[in-house]
Amino acid sequence: MENRYEHGSRSIDFGFLPIPEHLRYTQDRNAPLRFSITRNAAFGICTTFVVANLYYSQPLLIQLSLYFNVSYEEISRVPTLLQAGYAVGVVLVSPLGDLLPRRPLLLGVVLADICFTLVLAVTKSAHVFEGLSFVVGMTSVAPQILTPLAADLAPENRRASAISIIFAGLLFGILIARVLSGIVAEFSTWRIIYYIDVGLLAAVLVILYFVVPEYPAKNKGLTYLHILKSMAKLATTEPILIQASLITMGSNACYMNFWVTLTFILGGSPYHYSTLVIGLFGLIGMSGVSMGPILGRGIDRLVTWYAILIPTFAMAIFWAIQTAAAGVNISAIVIVCIGLDLCDAMQQVSLSTAVFSISESARGRLNAVLILSNFTGQFIGTAAATKVYLEHGWRASAVLGLACAVFQLLILFFRGPHCERYTWVGFQGGWKWKKVQNEDQKEKKDSQKLEN
Repeated sequence: MENRYEHGSRSIDFGFLPIPEHLRYTQDRNAPLRFSITRNAAFGICTTFVVANLYYSQPLLIQLSLYFNVSYEEISRVPTLLQAGYAVGVVLVSPLGDLLPRRPLLLGVVLADICFTLVLAVTKSAHVFEGLSFVVGMTSVAPQILTPLAADLAPENRRASAISIIFAGLLFGILIARVLSGIVAEFSTWRIIYYIDVGLLAAVLVILYFVVPEYPAKNKGLTYLHILKSMAKLATTEPILIQASLITMGSNACYMNFWVTLTFILGGSPYHYSTLVIGLFGLIGMSGVSMGPILGRGIDRLVTWYAILIPTFAMAIFWAIQTAAAGVNISAIVIVCIGLDLCDAMQQVSLSTAVFSISESARGRLNAVLILSNFTGQFIGTAAATKVYLEHGWRASAVLGLACAVFQLLILFFRGPHCERYTWVGFQGGWKWKKVQNEDQKEKKDSQKLEN
């Protein structure tokens, strides 16, 4: 492996698959390829269709129940198993990006996803379908390998923009899966959507083959067990990661609170909207998400603390609007729907940017911890929002969302914008809000001036 990178000998994946010459890592080009907008967009598209694999089953549950002749309760385990498998994959598979070369890891994970999805499409057993759903969830973690890779490849002044495009692709994947699966379920059998899925994943595999550059492993001296142990250590010893994880939990609890209770609010008095109209609110929210890549350019210019503060503070304002008027005027819900999705996109990109700044060699593990916090927040938000709404109504659930937003602000203000890496509480280095050139960039420019 070392000789291949050092001497530029023929580069191959899996011992037989040639790597396109322009993507090879050689001694003459010891830096990664330029992270162009085309490559960034390709990463985003691949993310969309890999993530969609986790959500195709949701509109198909009735069809699946009838075909397999099982109860709704039993077949409803499928989405849960997909998400559980995804969580396990985030913990056990995505950190391999810090240990192995990521190009073959990505190709291998997507190839496995294709194979298991194909079996889903042809199986006649409900138990096999459920078991494979867990495995498909485990192999659908390519986006969590692509995100740290994008952070590595993108220049520092474009890192947030690069992450925002992948994050937008992730959210678009959720929407596209539900829409596409719902349309297919209306006019055809459930198997068709999985055949389409196999074709889309095959296209993703081809795209990745031609756009992901060869890049050597970052931690050659470590073992898989050490990677897992160090992930636990990072989750308990890094103030920035812990702060970001707590904010992420609060943010996702807010997010699930809104979307879980939205169906109840719109379906009840005074609106009484149909299921179709309620579903269209997902499209309204996506208008906010689509602004994420544009906001990413602004995030790149701000000190990350402020890039987190702005959407978090705005989130509290939108929850105040929800508390005051969600059950009174539909315009309030539309404003909050767009605003919360926009704030969530900007906040998650900013949090990822902050976490990735901790250690370049541990970005896969740092990302895994952040995603686990995401899952924890979603679980807490779904359970708490449902209970509060059913027992106390829409305004109480909105107050809960507002409290979560205030909690995030409190956690953020425990550490100021310029604290050193291992400062747990306090303010250091002033209140400057705009990024300045780091020392490496200054030294590089100074050396260029001397050469000239």
